[in-house]
Amino acid sequence: MRIAGLEPCSFCDYPGKLAAVVFTQGCNLRCPFCHNAELIPTAGKDRLPLSEAQVLNFLQTRRGRLDAVVVSGGEPTLQANLAEFIAAVRELGYLTKLDTNGTNPRMLESLLNSGVLDYVAMDIKAPWDKYDELSGTRVPAHEIQRSIELILESGVAHEFRTTFVPHLLREADLAAIKSLLPESSVWKRQTFRPMQGFREG
Repeated sequence: MRIAGLEPCSFCDYPGKLAAVVFTQGCNLRCPFCHNAELIPTAGKDRLPLSEAQVLNFLQTRRGRLDAVVVSGGEPTLQANLAEFIAAVRELGYLTKLDTNGTNPRMLESLLNSGVLDYVAMDIKAPWDKYDELSGTRVPAHEIQRSIELILESGVAHEFRTTFVPHLLREADLAAIKSLLPESSVWKRQTFRPMQGFREG
């Protein structure tokens, strides 16, 4: 795991729970509105501020005071040993939540099938005809569709969310995104907040 930062305590990243947030380094998208742009490069930092052992040791000291751990990014599903890390977090007694852009359905399916996730939040960037523009790179729509299907079929608590950037999306685009999902699913419209950072340890 390439871990770039840790938010020791968050009231808003896991619904109804007090959580720590682990930020992974590296993302396969280049969204022009990204609020954690420093987490995009997958390489370039030989030494990251935190190791897995340091994060797990921190979480050990917070048992009984925190309810959950959120793994965010960047894009966590780019991390080869993500399942092992989340399993180690669960062994400490925490609920686990994954934040993902949905571009890696194979990893997502593995995580869902292994039972290591209690909650999944997936970003849906745009309606299909604008997806590449909002993602800053070519994104196969079938991979996003497959990730949506996997989450819906899993029975795992979840939400979908879209960051509304006024000069990139219109209200009609939001309606088109919402139409991709069943009425039973939670879909959140997020307000664009530039320069939202993360903490390094």
